[in-house]
Amino acid sequence: MTLPSAAAATSFPFDARPLVEPVDPAQARAFAKQLRETGRVQGMFTGSTAVFAVIVGVFIVAFGSVFLTMFVSIFASLAGAVGEGAGFTGALFTVVPFLVVGVAITLVVIGFVTAGRTAAVKMFRLDRFARANGMTYQPRFDSPGLPGMIFGLGSGRHATDIVRGERPRFVEFANYRYTTGSGKNKTTHTWGYVAVKLDVPLPHIVLDAKGNNGIFGSNLPATFDKEQRLSLEGDFDRYFSLSCPRGYEPDALYLFTPDIMARFIDNAAALDVEIVDDWLFLYAKRDFSTLDPATWAWLFSVVGALLDKLAQWARWRDDRLQAQAKAMTDAAATPVPSVGAGDAASAVPFVAPLEALRPPPGVAPQGRRLQRGVPWVSFVVVGVVVLFWVITQTGVLGMFFR
Repeated sequence: MTLPSAAAATSFPFDARPLVEPVDPAQARAFAKQLRETGRVQGMFTGSTAVFAVIVGVFIVAFGSVFLTMFVSIFASLAGAVGEGAGFTGALFTVVPFLVVGVAITLVVIGFVTAGRTAAVKMFRLDRFARANGMTYQPRFDSPGLPGMIFGLGSGRHATDIVRGERPRFVEFANYRYTTGSGKNKTTHTWGYVAVKLDVPLPHIVLDAKGNNGIFGSNLPATFDKEQRLSLEGDFDRYFSLSCPRGYEPDALYLFTPDIMARFIDNAAALDVEIVDDWLFLYAKRDFSTLDPATWAWLFSVVGALLDKLAQWARWRDDRLQAQAKAMTDAAATPVPSVGAGDAASAVPFVAPLEALRPPPGVAPQGRRLQRGVPWVSFVVVGVVVLFWVITQTGVLGMFFR
């Protein structure tokens, strides 16, 4: 995988030229057609896109008809005032509706054709960019089964413009959308994420970047119990708030050595980080997979800087699983009753000493997920807004300002 790093910058150069080089429109259209024929992307007028096109068309026709009808009525009134014939006015009322429908249909078709060509060029560029950097491109994937905190929320969950690499380890860059609420309260949430496959499962750890928080605190969609907050040495706490399961503080200190903390501060201070199961996720509330070379150079440099250090995490083991290993050893050491001379050949000749065993890769149940907390700040803000509305609507406030 062509991720720029201190060790691999010469061997695997970052190539952003496909993002900005001229594109043959015919090649882009052919590529988009191939994607539709293979089912990797929906057609332009299928599913929700068709519904949207109909809604836009109806809106344009209705709005245009009302506007032009008002215009013709005003023109007819002026024409009658100056003595113009009624025949011309009647002709206007006959011709204008057809003109409105024709213009509306033309505008809708031109808009969707232009949008389709723009989307085709974008997909074509990203595919060429992925190939140039030893990766693959996928336009869309619905409901990605990833364990990160953003992937199980809302409805309409889907990742778009996915760029994947397999070497030196699996890495995925993508944009992500999901919706919450309904009707007027429906909200679409936009995220960009990078998913990095780890060698072994690790405890659930979240690094909440302080640089991207809002006025009400964290921008993450989940709130975690503050009792799980761990303070690290140096300047790390200035950039991140680290949460880990209770009892796993020594494990977090083992994983986040000073050199790894420095890598996160220097390269990922603008990103939220989540370690869950055998995945490392980097989040931001913006699109990652774009046609901007600077964005890709930044993301590649972040991942490249972290990859140099992730290998040492493969040695981590959860000592809490040692009891399970001991139980298996005790079971293996239990003598088997002999029923005949032939059975002696099948007996285990030795049992490995317990101190030579290491816990198997994995995380004990209490370390697999952080305990969720209550978003008190949000509740307080909502409570103040509701209280202010009640006071203003009931007139109580006026009693103090008479």
